[in-house]
Parts: sequence; structure tokens; C-alpha cells
Amino acid sequence: MELVIRLREGLRAIAEGQAEKFKALAKGQTMTEYALILAAVAVVVFITYQVMGQDITSFINAVDTDLTTAS
Repeated sequence: MELVIRLREGLRAIAEGQAEKFKALAKGQTMTEYALILAAVAVVVFITYQVMGQDITSFINAVDTDLTTAS
């Protein structure tokens, strides 16, 4: 009977250890997904700046001029 109890405890410990490994892998997967999303956002921002860079600069300069003359 004692052998059965030890065996059950051993199997439970193995199962808990596997659960912890799974949680660690899932956490790493989430971090990878966040990194991919961040990289995609960075690419979109870079492309937007390359396409609209002059327009944004002109707009900011116009706002700056308007604020300077309004003061």
C-alpha cells in the first residue's frame, strides 16, 4: 500500500513539473507574440514616415508658425 502512495505522489510531482514547464513555454510564446506585434507596428510607422515625412514636416512647421504669430 505504501508503494502505491509513493507512486501516486511521484506521478503527481511529475505532472506538476510538466505543468510548470508548460506555463513557462506559454509565457515565452506570449512574449514572442508581443515582440512580433511591436515589430509590425514599427514597420508601419517607418513606412508612414517615409511616405508622409515631408507632409508631416510641413504641417508641423505651419502649426509652429501659426503659434508664433498668434503669441
